[in-house]
Amino acid sequence: MKICYSKLQKLMIDNQMKRQDLMRAAEITSYAATKINKNEPVSLEVLMRICQVFHCDIGDICEVILDE
Repeated sequence: MKICYSKLQKLMIDNQMKRQDLMRAAEITSYAATKINKNEPVSLEVLMRICQVFHCDIGDICEVILDE
């Protein structure tokens, strides 16, 4: 099972937001931002902070990809 943040990347592009902007707005660390960039799991708290920035649900920023 893997996690993919391509939906978040699309939201960031649509909102003309760079990684540093997201870090500042969501008050997340560079470590968390790097994990997101590498499609690695982050804490639920980080995901909730990002959701607050975009006024969306967790499913709008990431998705779980099941192994076949």
